Amino acid sequence: MKNTIIHILLADDDETDRVLFKDAFEELKVKTIVRTVNNGIQLMDYLNKKGTLLPNILFLDLNMPRKNGLECLKEIRSNDNLKDISVAIYSTSSSENDIEETFNNGANIYIKKPADFTMLKLVLEKAVMAAFQYEEPPFNRANFLLRI
Repeated sequence: MKNTIIHILLADDDETDRVLFKDAFEELKVKTIVRTVNNGIQLMDYLNKKGTLLPNILFLDLNMPRKNGLECLKEIRSNDNLKDISVAIYSTSSSENDIEETFNNGANIYIKKPADFTMLKLVLEKAVMAAFQYEEPPFNRANFLLRI
């Protein structure tokens, strides 16, 4: 994975979060191409567009207008062309219900957005490594919530 370029897509309606996310990956020693979309409708349009290079990892915010992250996750997992994308839920929510529901619907990992930029870099690097480690079922509930 050292010389591999990892294609990352972030779906998040918060512009500041998108900027910080991209800045964090620019500082990491992981070779990435990072793209962002602003909401669930844009995400699904992007993923379903013919000829689109699908991401290796999708970071998916839960609380987005128009189409939320859980709706997108369900749609991704039910689509044969998209179901193999590693999905990292990336949310401010620490609700047990959100964690359980996203786990049950096939997310690979759950990340609570850190408030600190240094922690953000650490959690994103760890998430990339974990997404590749746990991309194949059966998923383990103990490894699902990423903690730093």
